Amino acid sequence: MMRPKYFSLLILIICLIPCTSVTCAKPGKPAKQTGGKITKDITPGADQTRLYVSYLKGKNAAMVVNQTSVIGPRKVTCADSLLSLGLNIKKIFGPEHGFRGNASNGATIDDAVDTRTGLPVISLYGKHFKPTSADLQGIDVVIFDIQDVGVRFYTYISTLHYVMEACAENNIELLILDRPNPNGAIIDGPVLDTAYRSFVGMHPIPVSHGMTIGEYAQMINGEGWLKNGVQCKLKIIKVANYKHSAAYVLPVNPSPNLNTVQSVLLYPSICLFEGTALSLGRGTMLPFVQIGHPLLKGKYRYSFTPVSLAGMSEDPPQKNKICYGIDLRNYDTNTLKKSGHINLAWLIELYRAFPDKAHFFNAYFLKLAGTEQLRKQIEAGKSETEIRQSWAAGLTKFKAMRKKYLLYQ
Repeated sequence: MMRPKYFSLLILIICLIPCTSVTCAKPGKPAKQTGGKITKDITPGADQTRLYVSYLKGKNAAMVVNQTSVIGPRKVTCADSLLSLGLNIKKIFGPEHGFRGNASNGATIDDAVDTRTGLPVISLYGKHFKPTSADLQGIDVVIFDIQDVGVRFYTYISTLHYVMEACAENNIELLILDRPNPNGAIIDGPVLDTAYRSFVGMHPIPVSHGMTIGEYAQMINGEGWLKNGVQCKLKIIKVANYKHSAAYVLPVNPSPNLNTVQSVLLYPSICLFEGTALSLGRGTMLPFVQIGHPLLKGKYRYSFTPVSLAGMSEDPPQKNKICYGIDLRNYDTNTLKKSGHINLAWLIELYRAFPDKAHFFNAYFLKLAGTEQLRKQIEAGKSETEIRQSWAAGLTKFKAMRKKYLLYQ
């Protein structure tokens, strides 16, 4: 299959940029001068091709990638880029939303052949979540390069778990091209009770964990969370010039309904509403920045109407109904970062305002919260302070565990 000529030229330019360590500057961008101090750009692992391309030469590789897996300022797809460099990419594994990121939330995805590369694409969000031994036959290394958002129920870390397990069982190395966590400064929420383990919550971690994919993979190994305690051989290409407190704007939307900077930063606080009767704006072009329900008419002036949107949400909650509630488009997300907390006040407020309290929560809330306690506390009228106090011991234990696996300050 012929490759566009500019792909090869672009990758050649990227690879010729000097880089001597994992702290090299972003390809094509010089260091910035700010107030007399030189600051370097945050550089995802994938962009630092000189640190891993030679290592992959001669190896048969599979890739766990999606639309966020890009290289360079022109956002060239990682799979296309590595193929242009002559690497032996044999197949693609696609997570929720698919390889090209155009499937709706929760949509089952079938295996396919990618029309751009001609590569087979094995779905890890269809018949199975875990690559089979047959899927990995003839593969020497699996490359994991997906942008995460640092939240327990965002399913890319569940895909990471199953890919690590399959690699460990088949004696295959996993190469992680690490990326920043845009919510890296927030470690908060109830720690999951593993009695309620599911694909949207596999491990005893809080709602917002404050780790990158690379750090999280080390925790999965180190805490023995893989089946039968197997260990996955890891090689991690670190993000250069990154700290957990750093602001980072994602170059590509991580999923169809996280389509703005605001939605990504609100997601740790807002997604719990998926376990309620309320709409989070799915079925609009502003998902995760507005919350509402038809029964809140008269209590809130702001309104929106969810409709069917192909590739985003074909059958959203409260479809074709006018929802009244909260507009968070202009909410200052820096308050979340400064506090290090998710916002719990919205959940408490809207529960109190909702007239049909018996039908406010649905069964999915238990999976998202990861504990029975949160729903009971809200229904009992507990204050935010009281609820947070109940999280304290679990968060303290998690933070101590987390320290062992950090790659960044």
